[in-house]
Amino acid sequence: MAVARTLTLGDTEVARIGLGTNRLRHTPENVEFVRQAVVAGIDVVDTAYTYTDGESEATIGAASLEGAWIATKGGFAPGTGSAEALSAQIEESLRRLRTDAIDLYYLHRVDPETPLEESLGTIAAYRERGQIRHVGLSEVGVEEIERGRQVVPIAAVQNRYSLVERRHEQVVDHCAEQGIAFVPFFPLRDTDTPAVVEVADRHGVSPQQVALTWLLARSPAMLPIPGTLSLEHLRRNLAALELELSDEELDALG
Repeated sequence: MAVARTLTLGDTEVARIGLGTNRLRHTPENVEFVRQAVVAGIDVVDTAYTYTDGESEATIGAASLEGAWIATKGGFAPGTGSAEALSAQIEESLRRLRTDAIDLYYLHRVDPETPLEESLGTIAAYRERGQIRHVGLSEVGVEEIERGRQVVPIAAVQNRYSLVERRHEQVVDHCAEQGIAFVPFFPLRDTDTPAVVEVADRHGVSPQQVALTWLLARSPAMLPIPGTLSLEHLRRNLAALELELSDEELDALG
């Protein structure tokens, strides 16, 4: 079964494998790595206000990426979903990323101290001013997605999901039905299971490539963002877009 190599994120067609940067430190080598990742075929670079104490965003900003979507997040800790706290994080992310407009901004977590509608209202105000182009939610269920859509269009949902972590099956299907990109984080956890290794050996590829291809086949809305600091690993991840697994192999994986 061949998988589609691209999907529409917001208003842009992008490759269906992005780059996660939760370990990215601000070094000259990593600035060049991010640049080369885009050259290799990465269209979506994912970061967050909290990653590596801001160094991830700063590295991406220093790379001055052309033609790539930059996604970041704010409001991770309880109490940071308020208008004041979230606005401060958005302003800092704009500064670190050296941009006038963030392509995709996620509410990193629903704040237990602030209504979802209030947090998204703050983000929506930045969208109306043109400083955020598209809005996303992270670690949410269907009900929260629909509440969010009453405030602002939702372009992407980023939840934990993989071959071995499937509690968000309903969200995956809902996103596909509604034209929302589903962006699984930690997509390659615990991929060395016997079933995955058997399929990988049959094709002469890595278990990680098989796991990524399974995700791509699981839903047309799927856009995994495996993290890496290695250009070799990144190219191997992208090669999963070319891997074809049979229906029987996909069924064997679950």
